Amino acid sequence: MKSIWLIVILVAAAFFLYASAFTIDETEQAIIVEFGRPEGDPIKKAGLYFKLPWRQLVSFEKRILEYDVEPKAIITLDKKRLEVDNYARWRIDDPLTFYRAVRTINGALNRIDPVIYSELRVELGKHDLSEIVDKRREKIMEKVSASSREKLLEYGIEIIDVRIKRADLSVENEKAVFDRMRAERERKAKQYRSEGDEEALKIMAETDKERTIILAEAYRQSQKLRGEGDAKAVEIYAKAFQSDPKFYEFIRTLEAYQKVIDEKTTLILSTDSKLLRLLKGK
Repeated sequence: MKSIWLIVILVAAAFFLYASAFTIDETEQAIIVEFGRPEGDPIKKAGLYFKLPWRQLVSFEKRILEYDVEPKAIITLDKKRLEVDNYARWRIDDPLTFYRAVRTINGALNRIDPVIYSELRVELGKHDLSEIVDKRREKIMEKVSASSREKLLEYGIEIIDVRIKRADLSVENEKAVFDRMRAERERKAKQYRSEGDEEALKIMAETDKERTIILAEAYRQSQKLRGEGDAKAVEIYAKAFQSDPKFYEFIRTLEAYQKVIDEKTTLILSTDSKLLRLLKGK
């Protein structure tokens, strides 16, 4: 009889120990709940723990989680409608507060979504589109992260950061922006063409100037050479004339006739013409 009672006690002790013991993984944190009411402090360190058998263990994710939703419309300061696709990284900071406020991950997401959207809408609404798409976006998102973090801490949720994946213009705004960009590019192109034409005119003017100078210098040089040649010829002619005036006169006469008379020339000469006698060989 005693052995039976001993077995019963051992079985009961083993069951009690089995129902009481639990382990917490490195990626988990937990709280102990008794009839829906949290008991004790949150358990954040990994290890082996014990609880009363009728108490329930509620574990939560300790790792960083991600919040991601469908793109939503936001109006910028310059009245541009943006379709913003954002995401956030967050974690459960205080399991006890988290359990009392939202209880589950889905409950947390239902809290996170309106808060982050509200902060995004307020902060992006203070800036023009050009400021949102340039390097200022980093500072804007830091402000959104800080304000969202402050508001969600009361739910045991810590927002690590909020980021924008994409920020697309609506169809109407997109067309207007593209038209403005196209007009700006065309204005730049006209400016570059105008500057190019101006530079081309300068180059052509400079080239014409250099061409005129070169031609003038060449003409001057040719006239100088021609003058020197004529002077040399006159000198030669003078020497020839001095050595044999009649022969010189004869040669000059032939040259004159050669320039005047060709195959189409008709001459009417008197019988005592020197040219007639010359042509007859007299």
